[in-house]
Amino acid sequence: MKKEKILTVTVPCYNSAPFMHECVDSLLTGGDDVEILIIDDGSTDETGAIADAYAARYPDLVRVIHQENGGHGEGINQGIRNARGTYFKVVDSDDWVDTASLRRVLDRLKSLEREGGVDLLVCNYVYTYRDGRSNQVINYSNVFPADKVIGWDEIGSFRVNQYITIHSATFRTEVLHACGIVLPKHTFYEDNLYVYAPLPLVKRLCYLNENLYHYFIGRDGQSVSEEGLKKHYAHQVEVSKRIFFAADVPAVKKQNKKLGKYMHHEISMMLSIAGAVARLTNTPESEKCLMDAWKEIEASSAYGRRLRWSSLGGMAAIPTAAGRAVCRVGYWIAHHVVAFN
Repeated sequence: MKKEKILTVTVPCYNSAPFMHECVDSLLTGGDDVEILIIDDGSTDETGAIADAYAARYPDLVRVIHQENGGHGEGINQGIRNARGTYFKVVDSDDWVDTASLRRVLDRLKSLEREGGVDLLVCNYVYTYRDGRSNQVINYSNVFPADKVIGWDEIGSFRVNQYITIHSATFRTEVLHACGIVLPKHTFYEDNLYVYAPLPLVKRLCYLNENLYHYFIGRDGQSVSEEGLKKHYAHQVEVSKRIFFAADVPAVKKQNKKLGKYMHHEISMMLSIAGAVARLTNTPESEKCLMDAWKEIEASSAYGRRLRWSSLGGMAAIPTAAGRAVCRVGYWIAHHVVAFN
């Protein structure tokens, strides 16, 4: 009988042959506790062959799913559908994990299961730059007590530029199934929706002060580059709109004030980013895309109207030259302070 896996790691791959070895090799150090699902998303290079070679060499650790090209979101969808592990994490093929941290995280997940388990595990992640800049650790010690199972009512305050990301989140697989999230195909930035949609189902969470995930910044063609953001501004707007409609935040807030406050914070941040990117693109099409999304949000509910006129996201959509200038300045500040690209 095969040993039950504590963690499924899904690795969506598209033409990842030049860099996927570092990612997969880092995950293999998890040994029998880890199931690695490599999703070959219709690659036209050697990605599929490399993935199959890993599965042949490590049949108890690696599985491969070959699919028609559906984008990063469909790779995550396939991972959720096929996961056998108790917990679920996504690691992009050009990123990797710290091997020592991975072992400690796996050991803690196993001990958490003996204590009743959690719905969400949060760890730190590290921006790792190709251009020689020093690594930047995204740490959550100001928000969560370390290594303690808590509910949302025990969390602290997130900073303005701080939120839970796909890099920091490990969900209980059952929570993702219960949520029913299906990410859109051929859409960038959908990982924000993946992290946001299950949150109302998260009752027990734990934070480990481990720098687990290394998020590589600087690969050519990366979606978070300024060029990529401009090219895919409509995706950013669409995902932000979907995040707004994914949950009834006022209802969540009645059940748990702090969770509702955090979800409001994330909606506002995502809509702010969408506004900044659309304004950075600075075309009639990008302006119309942004304003159409806000019209839909505003028309949907009293909460949507409040967001439009009293949030950072709403201010990012002020339909004036001054509003567009504010967005461009905000993007510049984020680029130099947060250094996300």
